[in-house]
Amino acid sequence: MVFTKKLVFSSVAAAALLAAPAAFAACETLTLGSAISLTGKYSTNGHHAKNGYEFAVKKINDAGGVKIGDKCYNLAVKYYDDESTPARGAQLAERLINQDKIQLMLGPYSSGLTKAIAPVTEKYKIPMVEAEGASRSLFNKGYKYLFAVLSTSEQYLASSISLAAEVAKKAGKKPGEIKVAMAFENDPFSLDVRAGVVDDIKKFGMKIVIDDKLPRDLSDMTPTLTKVKALKPDLLVVSGHSKGAATAARQIGEQNVKVPMVAITHCEAANVTGKFGKTVEGFLCPTQWAETLTYKDDLFGSASNYDKEFKGAFPSYADKLVPYQTAQASAAVYVFKHAIEQAGTLDKEKVRDALTKVNMKTFYGDIKFSEAGNNIAKPMVLRQIQGGKYNVVAPSAFASHELQWPRK
Repeated sequence: MVFTKKLVFSSVAAAALLAAPAAFAACETLTLGSAISLTGKYSTNGHHAKNGYEFAVKKINDAGGVKIGDKCYNLAVKYYDDESTPARGAQLAERLINQDKIQLMLGPYSSGLTKAIAPVTEKYKIPMVEAEGASRSLFNKGYKYLFAVLSTSEQYLASSISLAAEVAKKAGKKPGEIKVAMAFENDPFSLDVRAGVVDDIKKFGMKIVIDDKLPRDLSDMTPTLTKVKALKPDLLVVSGHSKGAATAARQIGEQNVKVPMVAITHCEAANVTGKFGKTVEGFLCPTQWAETLTYKDDLFGSASNYDKEFKGAFPSYADKLVPYQTAQASAAVYVFKHAIEQAGTLDKEKVRDALTKVNMKTFYGDIKFSEAGNNIAKPMVLRQIQGGKYNVVAPSAFASHELQWPRK
């Protein structure tokens, strides 16, 4: 087996950013492993996730590392580029475990890549804390070594259905009168998002007028949008990762598609506000995390402080929204620190047992794992693009702004 991609070490590739203070020079190094998408279809979010890992490593090391008794460990991460290909990801996971002797793994980007790697980590009984695989089908396989800090995929756009029902009632209509158009990429994540949407549509008795499954290379939505213009739905929901969000935003503008409510996954990761301006005004964007939420912890501080410090460490984000993919990646590293310290050892089985007992508050949200390994303590929220900014509008308990409806 030949591997041509170069390794990237968190403490080497970005030495100026990640060098541990001299006071912690005596700490040993604990290396985590990750196959991540640095090239290929998922590379945008792969880099967001990697930057989140790197930022957390620096914060933890600057605070004295991971402490076990009178010992301390500075974290580092060994990466391989999975090229956004599941088979490649599985190969690299094998290499990290068998050749590099990695005992603790951070997840890849996307549900598809996580599905490819999870059987490998399970086979070797390697605990993996992942932040980017939300598909609920990951958590019905009986895995014992997989732990996910994020909310599962069926929750992503389901709240837009509840919001549409709310709006209908305020307008004097019955929720059952709402017409919904759906367009979902034919991949594990998006199909799980669809399942959650369909469940809520049935609950409210709404009408599905378009139900399109789109190819994985989601570069053209013209047939779907042509039907949208003809059938005039009240709500359009779209899920197709960053490329799908960009395609939808661009073509909705180009084809002058008018829908009172539009909800799309991966808005911020695709930077739709920066690329498409007023076209995306009023779009609803589900998010795992927002800098305006009131979450906080002892390491990162508040959600807003995380946002500020991360932008200071990575200036390329200074004039953009910090994607939730980045925040949850940082949370995954923080969970490992917590579990290792609770276990009081680097023994992988005892770390795994400590992960099952995690119940912690973080800047990203509450984290507690079900027996299946998914986080059951944190809800999704919906942001709406208002004046080029992403403002939380639902659920009402988390809202910082009022919903603007219909979108202009």
